[in-house]
Amino acid sequence: MNQQINRRIVGAAPPGAPDRESAAATVREMFTSIAPRYDLLNHVLSFNIDRWWWWRTARKFDAILKRPEARVLDICCGTGDMTFALRRRAGSGASRILGVDFSHAMLKRAAAKAAEKAPDKGRRTTLRWIEADALRLPFPDGHFNLVTSAFGFRNLADYDAGLREIARVLGPGGECGILDFGEPGGLIGQCYRVYFKKVLPAIGTMISGVRGPYAYLPASVERFPPPDEMLGRMRQAGFREASWTPYTFGIAGLYRGVKSV
Repeated sequence: MNQQINRRIVGAAPPGAPDRESAAATVREMFTSIAPRYDLLNHVLSFNIDRWWWWRTARKFDAILKRPEARVLDICCGTGDMTFALRRRAGSGASRILGVDFSHAMLKRAAAKAAEKAPDKGRRTTLRWIEADALRLPFPDGHFNLVTSAFGFRNLADYDAGLREIARVLGPGGECGILDFGEPGGLIGQCYRVYFKKVLPAIGTMISGVRGPYAYLPASVERFPPPDEMLGRMRQAGFREASWTPYTFGIAGLYRGVKSV
């Protein structure tokens, strides 16, 4: 199993992207194209359950977020919903929470939403937005206590490289939380797949006016490693206590790990 994982480079593979660099560029273009309607579509297509998923994930890391010296990084942050959830849980705790994404259009939306939440600016917790590639983070080794990603890790061109980069910027004992889609089983899974592969792309294309991203979404979930394999990749990247907690019958789930000392 471990040898097989070592030989395979698995990551996002949009149609027409033959290598890692072109895959990353295609993903960036897709998210840039849907940035104006991204939040609306997330809420509509998930029936607003996505808000609960972010809240539940942020709550898992209360022990870190309440520490005044904690450094927190949210990668592939998009328009910042996971980042905002972390800030709300931090309250007057962690004062350094950074959101990173490689789509300038997404970060502009995140910054605009942060400005709309100006009444919260009296808190010690502040947000910063940085445009950067999650596979080449512009931070020193061991800098953060917590690194999260919500529905963005799946779009990396190399999952193992992404996990290694997360491990690199985490200090010993630092935690990682990756929230992403899954594929539920049974009757629920059958109904979900019909919705996810047929209904969701049609609605997403109609509202956004862009076909590519919402046709790509179901394929990206199918390509993402199942929980057992993903946990094995996390352990190989240097995470102990690797675990997966399913949300909403396994439609989504949280991968969690602690960097080995």
